[in-house]
Amino acid sequence: MASLNAFRWLQRSAMACKRFYYRHAWGMDLHPTCRFSLSARFDTTYPRGLHVGAFTYIAFDAAILTHDMTRALYTHTRIGDCCFIGARSVVLPGVAVGNQCIVAAGAVVTKDVPPNSLVAGNPARIVRENLDLLAYGRFRTRAASEAAKEPAGERT
Repeated sequence: MASLNAFRWLQRSAMACKRFYYRHAWGMDLHPTCRFSLSARFDTTYPRGLHVGAFTYIAFDAAILTHDMTRALYTHTRIGDCCFIGARSVVLPGVAVGNQCIVAAGAVVTKDVPPNSLVAGNPARIVRENLDLLAYGRFRTRAASEAAKEPAGERT
């Protein structure tokens, strides 16, 4: 029985085709090295307002918005380099997520996120700062990963 990893090339090919479609048909600014789940949702109402940096990963069912119909707002939403946008999170229009950031699963990002930070919750609040991340929002060391799991008050 073959492992599902044997079909990884197919998923990557589908993602590359979708990225090509978003960039050339819709005019979105997606860096060639960014990755995203095939179920991630990018706002096509104002597609030129979407900017995703290098080595960023957007997980399944995440929504990146560039317009707000109630306020007639069409604005630029930016996601920096080496970020991870968690599953089912929402990045609202006009928000800038800095470089090397993690947006936790289910978070609703309503305000700009400073670089090197982890945000979580609804509305998203800073949980950790001064993160040192690698490509696609991965922690540099296992110790850093474990430290990010601890509640802020318990750190020594």
